[in-house]
Amino acid sequence: MKNLIRNPLVVLVLSFFAMWLSAQIGVFFRKRQPSLEQAEREDRDFITGATLTLLALIIGFSFSMAIERYDLRKNYEEAEANAIGTEYVRADLLSTDDAARVRALLKAYLDQRIVFYQTSDERELQQTNARTAQLQTQLWSTVRAPAQPTAVLALAVSGMNDVLNSQGYTQAAWRNRIPVGAWSLMLALAICSNLLVGYTAHRAQAGVTRFLVLPLVLCVAFFLIADLDSPRRGVIHVVPQNLISLAESLHGLRL
Repeated sequence: MKNLIRNPLVVLVLSFFAMWLSAQIGVFFRKRQPSLEQAEREDRDFITGATLTLLALIIGFSFSMAIERYDLRKNYEEAEANAIGTEYVRADLLSTDDAARVRALLKAYLDQRIVFYQTSDERELQQTNARTAQLQTQLWSTVRAPAQPTAVLALAVSGMNDVLNSQGYTQAAWRNRIPVGAWSLMLALAICSNLLVGYTAHRAQAGVTRFLVLPLVLCVAFFLIADLDSPRRGVIHVVPQNLISLAESLHGLRL
């Protein structure tokens, strides 16, 4: 199930089918149910309303979780751009050779970070992560090379530490997803809700077409949540606009 919920289109199709089918099952049992007394119908309607209300709350909380994670990824993209840009300027505090080397490495590192945000290919992502780790090692080796560190050089070291930390924070944010348990709870409540809606139909013979609305609305809500929670798939993505702008600026400068 973990792999299924990482693909928003799969969530859209499967959730719609599951909920529509559950509504039809509810209609099927409703046709075989004898007429209920007024009190029994009121109890049934009360349970249906309570279930739908609980489902709405769970969807609202899950959507809020997805939005928070999406905003966090955007904020860390901005933080990465700021850290790289600051360190590029602080390279002036190093010796001439080290400054030139750090700037060249930062440009290459920046290109790899942009690829990280834009790629959806797993193989390319693995190559990018490996190249990023290699560049981080080279960058750190360069700024810590001076044998006699000073307070001025410490600023360059601190800036490089921010560059490396910001990448780690970004990686953690991209791995932070809505738990599978929350998805399971939403799906279970959605299926129960559609079963009850189908079961409470006043005209069971019209159930084939009239119960498309609720499954459609719910599957769209699930799709939106899954899309926000899947950084590399779907429609909504974190565009590395700050990193791209920084790259355009730095590549227009001479070393």
